[in-house]
Amino acid sequence: MTYRKSSASAASRARCFVMLTAAIGLGGCQTVSGILDGQRGDYRNAARLPPLEVPPDLARPNADTRFNVPEVGGGAASTTFSEFDKQRKGKPAPGAVGVLPQVEKTRIERSGNERWLVVPGTAEKVWPVVREFWLESGFLLAVETPEAGVLETDWSENRPRVAEGGVRGLFDRLISSARSTSTRDRFRTRLERAADGSTEIYVSHRGMEEVQVGVNSSEFKWQQRPSDVDLEAEMLRRIMVRFGAPESVAAASVAQSKGPAPVRAQIVKAGDGTSALSVSDDFDRAWRRVGLALDRVGFTVEDRDRSKGLYFVRYADTDAAPQKEGYLSKLAFWRGDAVTPRKAEQFRILVGNADAGSTRVQVLNRDGAVDRSETAQRILTVLLEQLR
Repeated sequence: MTYRKSSASAASRARCFVMLTAAIGLGGCQTVSGILDGQRGDYRNAARLPPLEVPPDLARPNADTRFNVPEVGGGAASTTFSEFDKQRKGKPAPGAVGVLPQVEKTRIERSGNERWLVVPGTAEKVWPVVREFWLESGFLLAVETPEAGVLETDWSENRPRVAEGGVRGLFDRLISSARSTSTRDRFRTRLERAADGSTEIYVSHRGMEEVQVGVNSSEFKWQQRPSDVDLEAEMLRRIMVRFGAPESVAAASVAQSKGPAPVRAQIVKAGDGTSALSVSDDFDRAWRRVGLALDRVGFTVEDRDRSKGLYFVRYADTDAAPQKEGYLSKLAFWRGDAVTPRKAEQFRILVGNADAGSTRVQVLNRDGAVDRSETAQRILTVLLEQLR
């Protein structure tokens, strides 16, 4: 008897729970439906708001309408795709016009061993394009001096290529990141303003290569290698394409700038026995060529004064005799037989007018007097290799 009362009580409680759940569900549906019906917006009868009023002291900004489809014949008449395509032909595509659209005036010029790119437009417009070119080419910028128009990349390493397949391919895939590189390249870009309002772009290359210290030695060291003139011309070609020139036009410009060039520089002796460089260019062109030569050979250009024709440089003559050590330095027996590196000295490179159509380049010491040392003679010889 007790068992039946408990079963009846449990069944009663279950029926009450089901009825309560159903009542809550019906009430919730009605509540949600009422809320949605009450806040439902009638978008068909919505009115358009007036345009935003611009204050009288501000100019209304121009909207970008390059993606708007133009109407044919005026008015709101409909048009066909064929009529729209006829009007679209002959118009430049959006984004096709670059910063400097005068491609026919972009050219590569040459004087001696130097080449440079002439681009129409001011240096303020050319600078961001050249900067973006180096970044898009995968280089890191180590020096950015907009006021001097100088951009210099960081050293870029070129890893040696290992043939794929076999043991060498497996070796290349496993420890390619640990292998040492064989060459490194660095580029310096200098912008100069021309008299006709255009901008001249000069690119100089500096290279390093890894060489073995001895025949049977396992040690390697980095040493400077000659500047690659062809690599400089290739970078000028790429920059020319970056400014909108077709590939064929840029390649033809580089090809025309190659070939033997007449000798345009030589070392001359003055009556007092001093030496100088005689360059067959006017001052403006000789000034640019000397600056490019200094960038190529790795001189540290601290300052320059175009009005006086002076480059302030530092140069460490590695071919000169080692510096003599003082008495206290000789007592430092723990240093072994290490040779004291020579300290970089300051020089002035003077570029001045000589005869009609020629320029004279001299090496001065830090006090402004003509330098007669062997180091000055070597500086002239290095510049001669770049300017002739």
